[in-house]
Amino acid sequence: MEATAAPLMSHLIELRQRLIWSVAAFFVAFVISYTFATEIFNLLVVPFQWAVNWLDLSSDDVRFIYTAPQEFFFTKIKIGAFGGLVLAFPVIASQLYLFVAPGLYRNERQAFLPYLVATPILFLLGAALVYFLIIPMAMWFFLSMEQTGGEGLASIQHLPKVSEYLSLIMTLIFAFGIVFQLPVAITLLARAGLVTTESLASKRKYAIVIAFVAAAILTPPDPLTQIGLAVPTLLLYEFSILSARYVERKRREREADAAASDEDSGEETRSS
Repeated sequence: MEATAAPLMSHLIELRQRLIWSVAAFFVAFVISYTFATEIFNLLVVPFQWAVNWLDLSSDDVRFIYTAPQEFFFTKIKIGAFGGLVLAFPVIASQLYLFVAPGLYRNERQAFLPYLVATPILFLLGAALVYFLIIPMAMWFFLSMEQTGGEGLASIQHLPKVSEYLSLIMTLIFAFGIVFQLPVAITLLARAGLVTTESLASKRKYAIVIAFVAAAILTPPDPLTQIGLAVPTLLLYEFSILSARYVERKRREREADAAASDEDSGEETRSS
């Protein structure tokens, strides 16, 4: 215990330093995001505007309300936290990598780094799919249920709250961003030997069911949004199988090279 006390303490000190840098980066990004919270919210409203234009509604219909004095303030806080997490993620991920990297071999660091780079890229791809396709389709579906008042008809209009709209779009962005990490997760499992391409292919029917169940839970109760999440999930699952197959092929090549080098060294030993 005395021999390991100093290394353990040094690791804890380094961990504290990495956490301080991560929290500081998040705080700075939070302040920046909160400062421009109104502009960010207006940017998030653009998909709603597209849905309004598709339905040929007047621009007066693009109106949001808040029913409590503090509602929009807390909405801006959520925007600040959301933007802070997104902006600070490269710093947080780099601090995590710098903490873990000294305990890895050189080949392990080279293997881990591409997955660290792919994670934010895949998350941004999922967020872009939400922004440019899923939210406009969902808003088009919901806004099409409005009813113009007239003789014998009630006027039914959609007046979205700022907090509810923000919660919807943030939930979808996080849901799609997490789902888009599927290739990274499965490839890492395949690299560790915990899954194989044969097992992934044999469980494809279960993956289809799980994808649609997850889409039903994570998205609003409309078929367009649910299909919009389930279909990319299944495509990512198939891509994950291809990625796992590539990892397995590389592992077999390394094992064959290692076996060949062992045979060559054994022959040299016998000849000497």
